Amino acid sequence: MLDLIERMSRPIEKFRSIRSWDELRTRGTQTVTAFGEKFGLNGQVPTDDEFLRLLNSTDATFKNATDESIWLEFFKNSDRHFFGSFRDIKSSIELFLSAFPASAQHFVERAERLIHGRIDLLGYSDLHIGTDIDWHREPLSGTRSPMKHWKEFDDLDAAESGDKKIIWELNRHQHFFTLGVAYQITGDERFAGCYVRQLESWMEQNPPGIGINWASSLEVSFRAISWIWSFHLFRGSASLSVNVFKRAVKFLYLHGRHIERYLSKYYSPNTHLTGEALALYYLGTQLPFIKRSDHWRKLGEQIMCDEIKRQVLDDGVYFEQSTWYQRYTVDFYLQFLILRSLNRDRQIGRTAVSLESRLESALEFITGMLESRLISALEFMMHTTFPDRGSPIIGDDDGGRALPLTSADSSDFRGTLGLGASILARGDMKYVSGESTEEIFWLTGAVGLDKFRAIRTHEPAQTSRAFHNGGYYTMRDGWLDSDNFLVVDCGPVGALSGGHGHADALSIEVAIQGKKLLVDPGTRSYHHSRESREHFRSTAAHNTLAIDGVSSSESKSTFSWKNRAECTTKVWISDDRFDFFEGSHNGYERLESGVTHERSILFLKNDYIVIRDRAVTNGDHEYSLNFQFPEEQVVWVDQDSHTIGSDNWRMFVFGDGGHLRKSDGLVSDLYGRINEATRVRYLLAGRGLQELFTFIVPVDGGVSAPMVRNVTIDGARAFDISYRGYSDLLLYKNNDPDAIRTEAYSSDFKLNWSRSGSIPGRAEEYILVNGGRFNVRGTTIVDEKNVSDFAVMRQVGRDLQIRTDRGIKKVFVP
Repeated sequence: MLDLIERMSRPIEKFRSIRSWDELRTRGTQTVTAFGEKFGLNGQVPTDDEFLRLLNSTDATFKNATDESIWLEFFKNSDRHFFGSFRDIKSSIELFLSAFPASAQHFVERAERLIHGRIDLLGYSDLHIGTDIDWHREPLSGTRSPMKHWKEFDDLDAAESGDKKIIWELNRHQHFFTLGVAYQITGDERFAGCYVRQLESWMEQNPPGIGINWASSLEVSFRAISWIWSFHLFRGSASLSVNVFKRAVKFLYLHGRHIERYLSKYYSPNTHLTGEALALYYLGTQLPFIKRSDHWRKLGEQIMCDEIKRQVLDDGVYFEQSTWYQRYTVDFYLQFLILRSLNRDRQIGRTAVSLESRLESALEFITGMLESRLISALEFMMHTTFPDRGSPIIGDDDGGRALPLTSADSSDFRGTLGLGASILARGDMKYVSGESTEEIFWLTGAVGLDKFRAIRTHEPAQTSRAFHNGGYYTMRDGWLDSDNFLVVDCGPVGALSGGHGHADALSIEVAIQGKKLLVDPGTRSYHHSRESREHFRSTAAHNTLAIDGVSSSESKSTFSWKNRAECTTKVWISDDRFDFFEGSHNGYERLESGVTHERSILFLKNDYIVIRDRAVTNGDHEYSLNFQFPEEQVVWVDQDSHTIGSDNWRMFVFGDGGHLRKSDGLVSDLYGRINEATRVRYLLAGRGLQELFTFIVPVDGGVSAPMVRNVTIDGARAFDISYRGYSDLLLYKNNDPDAIRTEAYSSDFKLNWSRSGSIPGRAEEYILVNGGRFNVRGTTIVDEKNVSDFAVMRQVGRDLQIRTDRGIKKVFVP
């Protein structure tokens, strides 16, 4: 007994960090309520008589409700207030088969495997769960969680439960959707029978409040949403009796009560809280015959509207700095948006209008109630999309999804973007997302598909984009699938404890000629091992500079940090011809004779990329400049020329006495899935300021391979680049106040790039960053009293056409 009290009173330890009266009240109430559950004071499955008293007595229909009347009321309500694909399920399935035949086959094949006890969960394929499922057994390790009150579990203890992500993924019951779609396609009662057996066995094995499957309110929420969807998918099946349905509704009532009592308002006020709020909104709108439903609907809506202002920054970036959780957040809000448009009559007290009219009201709701944050979040997803339409995996990869509506891999975010395009009538989002997706079909029905198809497609207005609040900067040639692309992370580790962020300050992801070249390593698992967790979120695993073998942010535990690097953006310039970024972070200032890491990136559109890394220090340190390639890249290394290469690209790395080291690395593009991939590091050691340059250059067929050479010019680091028949010269000026001088020009600009072509030694194009004076063959071209951010110049005849941040002009050059 004393041991029980000790375990269940652990939350009291958290009171030390409480910051408000509301937090004290909330945590205290949750702790007391959990004690009451343990001793049977609340939370039991209601008897039939008790259940009748839970119904909305103000509605005459339920004064003497029968099982059949509850069944009928559920579907009568959903015909008006659930998603459009279920208005006429027979017609919808015919449309689904014609629009998505490969997906239809996918769902039937997966459902057959489920009947035989096999399932894919997260990145784990073909796991055996058996036909009589033990819902407390984690199928990868075989570990069975003890049957104890949910409050007694330790979230981070894998010894007693295995990987909770895996067992919770199974118990989300999102595979009910797979069985349901297969049933609707085939009419085969085997799929319905499998579903009902699993539903009944789950209710038998999971008494309220007991076991691992009640330990997370978010997981309870996902399961509640899955059950509501499953009722619709198995409507009309002989296997789903009104008695089973009624028992499941009783459990849904318990799910709702559990969620509202144990909201993650202070425990995990991130996607946990918004996912729980979405589930409350589902329950509140789909179970209106339950007295508590109106409270659930209002509470869910209030949380959703409040949290988007806190969790989504002004520029659309999700505040935990994770692209996967960004997608989760957008999916939650798109579902909420559509559901709310279908339930407008409950808010405004009038008869529901047509489905199409209610979907048209969605944009008005976004721009008003949600202050355009959702639009910004979708735009961030659009601008961070790779040319091959994949998405960068920055920060933690959860592996799950809000709803399993598609046969596409979980790491494919295009369905979310396509749904946003359909609702917002955005041709640019449609362009990036591609063809119509199953998400549009299931959530908006034929109306949504027609609307999506009618949208006129066009490229996004901007190629490159700064997201200053989140600290991300995207650079691209254009929007073709053969373009170059780069995204750099100059943001914080993440909000709250930073639990889903990585030590990836100033890390980059790159595509060359449309193909991924440098990628984030992913997550692999939260609980596989401490060593694995530490590696995948370490600086050494990311495409940035690591110093003295430690990470820029120092880990404390699985989801927290001892200290976090702070990034600063110093320069961002985006022009039609180039992008330029410069930033720094202080993560290594904690080292003895601390180091400041500075990184600048010159992205020459339709050409190549130049990266300069500076380690500013007075001390002795060891450096590792890291490059993580995707699984499909075949990579060779030439030590003599400090070159890394493949058939269609080269990387040239320059430092002071360093060397390249190639090794086998690991990447995980989906939680639980891991692949071997090449990793290359440029290693050096030195005292004082260190400066490293990396050139990432495409290789074109039919022309000589590019070459980069270090050359000597007083007052600057200088490089000659032979590329596509041109001779380019790049100069980075040092701190000497005097101008740098070449045979062709003198300049006090910090960065100077020039290109010579048909006339040797005569440049036909210049790009300058951060300076005020520039002279070509004795002719003053730029002479500003104040420093100019940039200048772009092109030789046309005997004139130089000049574009600066202050305007456009033309100068004759004799």
